[in-house]
Amino acid sequence: MNWIIFKYLLTAGMVVAISEIAKKSDRLGGLIAALPLVTVLTLIWLYVEDQPNAKIANHAYYTFWYVLPTLPMFLIFPYLLKKFGFWFTISLSVIITLVAFYIFAKFIKLFGIELL
Repeated sequence: MNWIIFKYLLTAGMVVAISEIAKKSDRLGGLIAALPLVTVLTLIWLYVEDQPNAKIANHAYYTFWYVLPTLPMFLIFPYLLKKFGFWFTISLSVIITLVAFYIFAKFIKLFGIELL
């Protein structure tokens, strides 16, 4: 139980730290947020918890494919935010990301990569 609490605290602490850094510096906050820190931590947690190498490798592999369709959101979000405000923009960004992911998953399936 202590291990799970440690994992939660460290992972949550990273999110809080990044948001605090972003308050002071847009660029540094963006850079740190763009780093795959949560993925690296997840890979570490899987390794420390004796998961098979195949599972760890699959996690990294699928993370790559799942990240690609999220990228348009980061371009659309700033544009929409200027026009519509935060809550509408974040909601629309989530919807756009889901649609982009669905289209991407259907497209990439043509190459034998199963995401859905």
